[in-house]
Amino acid sequence: MSIPKLGTAAAVGLIGILATLPAHAQSASSDPEIALLKQQLKLMEQKLDKLQKQTTANATAAASANAKVDAKVVSVANANAAYTKGPIAPSGVVVTMPNNRPTICTADDQNCISITSRVHFDVGGYNYRPNTLATVPQRLDDGTNVRRARIGVLGKFAGDWNYALIYDFGGSSDGFGGTGSVGGTSVGFLPGGGVSGIENAYLSYTGFRPFGGKSAIEIGVMDLPYTLDEAMSSNDILFMERASSNTIATGIAAGDNRAAFGGRWYDDRFWAGAYVTGPTTGAIHSASSANPNGTSEQYGVVLRAAGQVVSGNDYSLHLGGDAQFLIQPPHNRITGAQTLTLTDRPELRIDPTTIVSTGALANVSGAQVYSIEAAGTYGPLFFQGEYYWYNVERNANTGLPPVGAPNLKFDGGYAQASYVLTGENRKYNSASASYGGIAPTNPFSLTAGGWGAWEIAGRVSRIDLNDQLAVANGVAGGVQTVYTAGLNWYVNRNVRFMFNYLHGDISKQVSATNAGDAGAKFDAVAMRTQIAF
Repeated sequence: MSIPKLGTAAAVGLIGILATLPAHAQSASSDPEIALLKQQLKLMEQKLDKLQKQTTANATAAASANAKVDAKVVSVANANAAYTKGPIAPSGVVVTMPNNRPTICTADDQNCISITSRVHFDVGGYNYRPNTLATVPQRLDDGTNVRRARIGVLGKFAGDWNYALIYDFGGSSDGFGGTGSVGGTSVGFLPGGGVSGIENAYLSYTGFRPFGGKSAIEIGVMDLPYTLDEAMSSNDILFMERASSNTIATGIAAGDNRAAFGGRWYDDRFWAGAYVTGPTTGAIHSASSANPNGTSEQYGVVLRAAGQVVSGNDYSLHLGGDAQFLIQPPHNRITGAQTLTLTDRPELRIDPTTIVSTGALANVSGAQVYSIEAAGTYGPLFFQGEYYWYNVERNANTGLPPVGAPNLKFDGGYAQASYVLTGENRKYNSASASYGGIAPTNPFSLTAGGWGAWEIAGRVSRIDLNDQLAVANGVAGGVQTVYTAGLNWYVNRNVRFMFNYLHGDISKQVSATNAGDAGAKFDAVAMRTQIAF
């Protein structure tokens, strides 16, 4: 910009000089000098014209360059705006943490996989008092037990196909060489013992929606929702252990670790299910096994119908009925025996020893269990009860004694109730026709001031495994009555502490034909630390 200004100043100066030339020419009278000045002026005009043209060209070029720069700036700004404000393509997966359970799903929520786990660590002790030296056992041990230590995956494919694979590393007193709930003592060195580590391994299809409800067709190893207490998750039950009457019933042809095929249908009010069942995953399937002896695979059928007959915002009433049929009992491939044992521990698993037991009932051709169930809520109050009738048929033609032994009948049940001191209540789970756990309104936190949820509970349970006493083929399994008081602290949705006190009275005679006292009494205290997601 300084060059055009300099050229203009020079031109003005030259014009001023030329204006004085006539006077100078006249005074000098020198034509050659005038001619020379005119020539120089012409040259200067030519240079000035050239300089002005160059200046105009430079200005045009500069304006063009500035316009291109401005266009590029606008283009970049528009691109940035499109990047920051335009639609963003959805991610291929969505990661969530429902109830602190890590879950990965596709963006359309049709395919998912999640990790699940639970740990139940128990500690406790007994004040065990056998009535006489004829009582078996003579003592129960104090100690600890990793009751459950499960980890596995849950998931679904294409929206309607669901699966589960869960392994249980727990049961330090129950599995891996412990004592099964039904069937007596297993062999310690056998991997898995009486209870294999596989808890769940099943496939479920939920695509059918008949009669306006939901359904599931399932096959594999699963926890069958047979009986009300079994349908409730072990993470949500009121006490550390279920009642003995329930445990004995489910152990015949239902319960955990059970191979099964069947289905269930339900809506908000009603639930119905039927399953064909096989052995548990710890059964010995080899017919040539002699240590321990192999068994042919048992099979049975379980049926359940239940539902909410009354429900409202803060109250509900649940009723139901169950039936179980052991059609083919386990058949020992070496000895030919068909036996069934009904037994349970005194509603605690610190010491796995059983007290009430029928022993191995011989020549069993079948068994049935019939039961009724009831439960309900009224605000923070919850109650639940079930009663069971057991029939054992002993007319199998095994060629072994006792020949022509009479059939047997037993019975038992429980009633329990709880009250949540902090006001929370249990919600109904229509998928299993049972009640869920407590979700604290104010989880425990020293900074936020929450103290979780607190629940008190009580239960009385009874199981009678005596029949036809004073008869040679009768059974003196004993009558066990247990009173349990509980205090549950729900720290948050994932952590719970349980405190149980048990008082038990076991009335038992030496044998069906020997009325000698083989009973016992006990008191026990125990605590469970529970982590689950």
